[in-house]
Amino acid sequence: MDVFGFRAARRPVLVSLPHVGTALPDGFIGRLVPEAQGLPDTDWHLPRLYDFLEDLGVGVIQARFSRYVIDLNRPSNDTPLYSGATTGLCPTTLFDGAPLYQPGAEPDAAEVAERVSRYWAPYHDAITAEMTRLRDQFGRAVLFDAHSIRSVVPRLFEGRLPDLNIGTNDGRSADSVLSDRLVAVGADAGADGFTHVLNGRFKGGHITRHFGRPSEGWHAVQLEMAQVTYMEEDAPFAFDEARAERIRPHLRRFIGAMADWAEERA
Repeated sequence: MDVFGFRAARRPVLVSLPHVGTALPDGFIGRLVPEAQGLPDTDWHLPRLYDFLEDLGVGVIQARFSRYVIDLNRPSNDTPLYSGATTGLCPTTLFDGAPLYQPGAEPDAAEVAERVSRYWAPYHDAITAEMTRLRDQFGRAVLFDAHSIRSVVPRLFEGRLPDLNIGTNDGRSADSVLSDRLVAVGADAGADGFTHVLNGRFKGGHITRHFGRPSEGWHAVQLEMAQVTYMEEDAPFAFDEARAERIRPHLRRFIGAMADWAEERA
């Protein structure tokens, strides 16, 4: 199985979906505790939610394998991205802090290095190649790193998460004009009852921070969505089309604003 799926962009935006994968290597599931075997921390259903991407002409790269195998949104040296509780490159706990692996089944350093080589590096190399192509063709390239998470995860953040959490690494990963336009889309979504924040708890993970290089013509934005906006947050994590129909138009405008801005800057 390929470690990721890819469709090239016709417009200067690449959408990254690093946490949607559900595949596991042979024998892997038996190493997990029963609570982890349903992959509860997956960014469920995002390809279905973002079903309009091809119509917009933007590119897509999406992980095939679970974030429990390796987290593509963490640096390969596993440097922590946030203060306080967080998750690592090859996680050993669930989001609630409970163990991920059966006792003694955690990966050692050699296995982590093998996972970096097999899963992490190809994904990042593909992003690099496509962002380079788009910048060379259009003059600017935008990477949109799309995520979702349960709206309440006490170990990771207090209270209920806003619906739309826009991250630009405190303004370092994207042009301020682009950021302002995306915040305006979030504000418009407020008319439908959705909340938003810029650079709150989620400022952007490794992908946003690494590929956000405005001085080089690369801009990166992360959107962490509360899953309650489009699905049931408890197992079996069912997609809710009625909820999705309410949020999807705002997501389409969000990505459309990126493409329009990048083309204006060409």
